[in-house]
Amino acid sequence: MSMFCYQCQEAAKNTGCTIRGVCGKTDEVANLQDLLVYVCKGLSFVTLEAKKQTINTEKEDRFIVKSLFATITNANFDPEMFVKSIKTGIALRDSLKSRLQNVRFEHDSVLWTGNGKEEFEAKALEIGVESTDANEDIRSLKQYVIYGIKGLAAYVEHAFVLGYEDRDLYVFIEESLVMTTREMSVNSMLDWVLKTGEYGVKGMALLDKANTSTYGNPEITKVKIGVGKNPGILISGHDLKELEDLLEQTEGTGIDVYTHSEMLPANAYPQFKKFKHLAGNYGGAWHQQLKDFEVFNGPIIFTTNCLVPPRKDTTYNHRVFTTGVTGMPEWTHLTKQLPNGQRDFSEVITLAKQCPPPTQLESGEITIGFAHNQVLQLADKILDAVQSGAIKKMVVMSGCDARQKSREYYTDFAQNLPKDTVILTSGCAKYRYNKLNLGDINGIPRVLDAGQCNDSYSWAVVALKLKEVLNLKDINELPIVFNIAWYEQKAIIVHLALLYLGIKDMHIGPTLPAFFTPNVLAVAKEKFGVETITTVEEDMKLFGLN
Repeated sequence: MSMFCYQCQEAAKNTGCTIRGVCGKTDEVANLQDLLVYVCKGLSFVTLEAKKQTINTEKEDRFIVKSLFATITNANFDPEMFVKSIKTGIALRDSLKSRLQNVRFEHDSVLWTGNGKEEFEAKALEIGVESTDANEDIRSLKQYVIYGIKGLAAYVEHAFVLGYEDRDLYVFIEESLVMTTREMSVNSMLDWVLKTGEYGVKGMALLDKANTSTYGNPEITKVKIGVGKNPGILISGHDLKELEDLLEQTEGTGIDVYTHSEMLPANAYPQFKKFKHLAGNYGGAWHQQLKDFEVFNGPIIFTTNCLVPPRKDTTYNHRVFTTGVTGMPEWTHLTKQLPNGQRDFSEVITLAKQCPPPTQLESGEITIGFAHNQVLQLADKILDAVQSGAIKKMVVMSGCDARQKSREYYTDFAQNLPKDTVILTSGCAKYRYNKLNLGDINGIPRVLDAGQCNDSYSWAVVALKLKEVLNLKDINELPIVFNIAWYEQKAIIVHLALLYLGIKDMHIGPTLPAFFTPNVLAVAKEKFGVETITTVEEDMKLFGLN
């Protein structure tokens, strides 16, 4: 076994990748990612002690968050970037430790210092996932927390970029990393899992505030999915600040900017609508990029995951750029900044001017912009539809998309829903059904798209408001069912947040996490009603949708 990773839904045989990741990462990258998390554990020990001595730890807090973000599925495939980060983490740890008074650290992650790539690789094999705890159930629950805080770290980083922070989130992430090095009971771990969900809610609320305070509340918007005649730049991922910088630098250049995959919701923010060259959305979900990028013809910018390693016959490598925590050895990583602090996209813009316009894949429009502020403005209309029986059920189908054929289930499920049901969606799972013609109910579209995966927070806000308005004792009394698709760690923190809010009987698919042991799965089913999908027909009956 040269690696072990089971953090995503595509884990080989639903048990774990041991030679090469299904996502495409090599054993070298997988092991370096494990080592970076290990280094972050040691740095967290020191950082928490420094906070007690009122030493400023802003630099260390940010490093830990960015490092965890870099290790989520499909974010970074570049081993050299991880080697550099590991060295930086050790240096930060040792520098901070030297400033502490009267503190002894006995944990190996605080004491270990590697010297170069070979020592890093050797150490990585010692401290992988399977070494974290002898008890498989405790290990499973610890990984549940680790993957949750990886997703949380992504949201914390996005909020920070826009100037919003909550120091308690840094502390919780660091405390969680330290916790995984200690002896824990099953009951204490279950409490920590729910606590992770609590901080997940806080993290999503913080990012929601950052996005809406900066760019306005999303509005109902029809987004074009065709193309124009100008050269184009395609921008993917979740980082709205990168899109803002790109739009300002391309204004008046004759270049159109198109969103891709999880950047689609940006089209609904008022602040972005003032840019007339924001031309629409191009292509499908992240896993279709191998096909979409070949025919886009212009440059592509990745601001966050999900990257797919290019094939050997790929013709677009010279046109793809990464920013932030993302990386691919074959692609150019942008690090330069302009004097005003913006990302410098001049290299991308120069290339775009030399490229032909995108090849048209499709035509038409898709409607987005149903975040909580917009939905609550429609609350009376929705309540009337619910109380009159025009809307019998609302089905939350948020989450992730991925490559497996089994995910056709979500398209079939959406198509077969009764016409008196509404789909509430967020995340790239929507690409399984957001271009279907499902119609409306009394003018309310049957697919309400709240935005990116973190915007699943919107459906929590809406559900809590409906519970209040309808004077219900339990959120589970609402006519809402949850049929969630998951792929990576941001979906895990959303899932934990919903559990913390008391949502029960969620269905997750297309498979349950590989890191669930039989005992942990039994607890999840008994305590929270967590189940996996079966068939469209059976699940329709179970949800009372037939």
